[in-house]
Order: sequence, then structure tokens, then C-alpha cells
Amino acid sequence: MNTLLVTSTNDGIGKTAITLALARRAQRAGYDVGYMKPKGTRLQSAVGKTRDEDPMLARELLDLDAEMHEMEPIVYSPTFIQEAIRGREDPDELRERVVDSFEDLAEDKDLMIVEGSGDLSTGSIVDLDDVDIAEALDARMLLVTGYDSVATTDAVLGSAQTAGDRLEGVVFNGVADAKMDELNDDVIPFLDGRDVPVFGALPTVPELAGVTVEELARSLGCNVLTPDIGLDRHVERFTVGAMGGSSALDQFRRTRDAVMITGGDRSEVQTAALEAAGIKALLLTGGFRPASAVLGRAQEEGVPILLVQSDTRTTIDRVEDVLHAGRTRTGDTVDRMGELLAEGVDVERLLSVDL
Repeated sequence: MNTLLVTSTNDGIGKTAITLALARRAQRAGYDVGYMKPKGTRLQSAVGKTRDEDPMLARELLDLDAEMHEMEPIVYSPTFIQEAIRGREDPDELRERVVDSFEDLAEDKDLMIVEGSGDLSTGSIVDLDDVDIAEALDARMLLVTGYDSVATTDAVLGSAQTAGDRLEGVVFNGVADAKMDELNDDVIPFLDGRDVPVFGALPTVPELAGVTVEELARSLGCNVLTPDIGLDRHVERFTVGAMGGSSALDQFRRTRDAVMITGGDRSEVQTAALEAAGIKALLLTGGFRPASAVLGRAQEEGVPILLVQSDTRTTIDRVEDVLHAGRTRTGDTVDRMGELLAEGVDVERLLSVDL
């Protein structure tokens, strides 16, 4: 069985989009492809009810008829982790469950694509981190990572050493144009010299970076106070307005493509945010509507204002979750990732199939 497990150095760097794009590419080339995500971590509640969108999207995009409990045999919830720590989960039984599900899913398949976790260590408490799973399934491993600076090399090399002989290679994703030469000229040759193959480096593209303001508003259940203004803007990060107006403005001018989170009663911070080009939207907390002057200025500047009832701390956590999830959960973004892979990665060599 030809099996590839796609893992990553951290959440939110395009692992799901790459996983599904690879599967679709092989499927469209005529191969019978299966998909599995052994540990589901995108949960609806702490009590273990799954809402992991990745297997559901895979089933839809790849037209699979597999059952969710087979595609996602372990619901890796906070409750599961707590029970495992207390010795109430049997690692041997869990491994057997994963292997049994895999064998059912892999029957008559030419290629199995297995989606790993947000990092290699997830599952360690039950002896089922991604390397353990690769061993159990006899899978090759692809490591997906971002790239911020040469310091990223440490994390990539450490992860590659952890994966050991199972590692097929590395794909860098979401690389800024300004960093591409450094990556290609220095880092990739260094990794190659350490016997860590790099299959390619994919650039940052707006349609795959962050989320749109409209998607953020929908995910959080926001009240949009400026309808039809700037909802198609992309936000990749957030900043918190917790200081005075002048200090806030200095902070806001140093960020880009960000949503600014602050209380709805902080007019001076909101006004400062509207003066910074890098602030693409305002997210106001506590259910307090902003002053009419702020709303008017936002309309003039084309900056959308969103309102939520939750407090600032809760809102920050929710925004962080949405931004980490990214925009990989639609067919369009998976197709766009497929185009990037075709342009920048030797997919045929990676998948060990003829495309």
C-alpha cells in the first residue's frame, strides 16, 4: 500500500489544504484514493463530540462513502486527554482501532492520504504521535512548515530528525516574497546537506492567507455595523487595543492585515485604529455600540466594524481559533492549493505515482 502521512510543525500553515489537494490531484489522475485523519482535534465541545471539518470536507471533495468513525477513529478532545492522563485510555487498543480503521479504508485503494496533527507531538500521551502512527500504518511522511526567518531551520531540522527514516521530505508553505530568496539560496541547500529533502516552497497568496472579514463575522456570529463595506478584506492576524489612543496608534501602524479587537466603549482606540492602514477591520466586544463619529469615520475609510456580545478575552480566543483554522475548508481553496502544488512541487515524486 502506498501511504503518505501529512504532518506539520504547527497549526494554521495549510496542512489540510495540501493534504486534500494532493489527494484530489492523484484522484483526478485516475488513482483510487482514500483519506483518513486518525486524531480529530477540531471539536464542537470538550466532551468529545466531533465537529472536525477536515474529514467531512475530504468525504465531500473526494466523493468517499466511508463512515466518519473510520475516517476519524480517535476524537482527541480535552476530555479524552484527561481520561488518558488518568490511565483510562488503553494505548494498545487505540492503536488497534486506528490500524483496523485504516485497513478498512485502504481496501482496494491505490493510495492512502493520512492527515496528521498540528504538530508531531500530539498523541504522545497515548503513544500515538504522528511518527507512531506512521510506523503503525507503514506510511511515508511529508512535513509541512511555514517560513519566517533562518531561525525556522531549527524547528524544521528537529522535526525531520524526530520523523527519522519515515520522512519523505518537506514542503514550505505561505512563504513571503521577501523571504523566498533566502529560503532557496541558504536554507534549502543546508537542509539538503543534512539529508532532509525539500519538495518545494509555496508563496503566500491572498486567497489562502487568513480569512475574509465576512468569514470572520460569520464564524463569530457578529453583528456587522457597516453593511457591505470591506467584507471581502483579508485578515491574517489580530491586535488588541488595550492602551491609550497615541500608544495604540504606534502599535497599529506596526501591524498589517489585522483585525483590531477592543471594547465597544473605547472610542479613542477605535479612532486610532481607523488611522492605521494595516487595520482592516474593527471587532468590538461587550455588546457596546461605538460612537456615531466612529461609525461615520469607518464608513468614510471603508473599514468594517463588527460587534460581539462576548468579553475581550473570550473574543480573542475565538478569533485565534478562526485564524488558525484558516481558509482551507472549502473546495475553492483546495483547488487553488492544488494549482500552487502543481507549479512549485514535484507532486509525482512526492506521491510516488505517475501523474
